[in-house]
Amino acid sequence: MTIKPIRSDDDLRAAFKQLEQVFQAPAGSPQADEMEVLVTLIEAYEQKHYPIGPADPVEAIKFRMAQQNLTAKDLEPYIGSSGRVSEVLNRKRRLSLQMVKKLHTGLHIPYESLMAAV
Repeated sequence: MTIKPIRSDDDLRAAFKQLEQVFQAPAGSPQADEMEVLVTLIEAYEQKHYPIGPADPVEAIKFRMAQQNLTAKDLEPYIGSSGRVSEVLNRKRRLSLQMVKKLHTGLHIPYESLMAAV
């Protein structure tokens, strides 16, 4: 097992190539150990060089609506009148803290996603 730090995208591609070779290794084998180390190195490099920020608040709401088959009318208890819901979904009105709390509590949308642009 020869593992080295990932310092570039070329190193990352090589690490992925090596990971493909040991990915199905039996637990407890040297190849499984190599797989764990490679995954850790790859994750660290990707988090540093390709961070993924929190979701856009409106996209988070729309995602939850799709998951739970909700309509804009279903959002009224959390956001307010149908006009206000429409303004939020069309990005004409920002979420208030009260809306964020209600959406989090009622629909279990993570605060990080709802607060991304508040």
